[in-house]
Amino acid sequence: MSNNDWKKRLNIVYSTNPNFSYQTEEEEQIETLSPDKQDLRIWLDTHIKGGKRATIVKGFIGSDDDLTELARKLKSKCGVGGSTRDGEIIIQGDMRDRVLDILIGEGYRAKKAGGK
Repeated sequence: MSNNDWKKRLNIVYSTNPNFSYQTEEEEQIETLSPDKQDLRIWLDTHIKGGKRATIVKGFIGSDDDLTELARKLKSKCGVGGSTRDGEIIIQGDMRDRVLDILIGEGYRAKKAGGK
């Protein structure tokens, strides 16, 4: 019983087989595309933080860890806060021009899209 993690066995009711091993489905990791193959869109949104402006980067294809790392770089170079949510990077304030310059400098294909 060294591997007695009950969260991995939530859908198993009971097994009488003493040799039964629980098999869990592991999430499929998406391979991160190289920056020159990414096609990112930069939006301005005012609905996310109660009317405050936020720059949103959409279209990133890759793992959550790589998305978080890119968000960390953007937040650091812009000097503002932000987060990641549902495969999007949210940067506080209207930073579209600065984010576009940073992404192009990193080798990403990016362009400004519509916004409010």
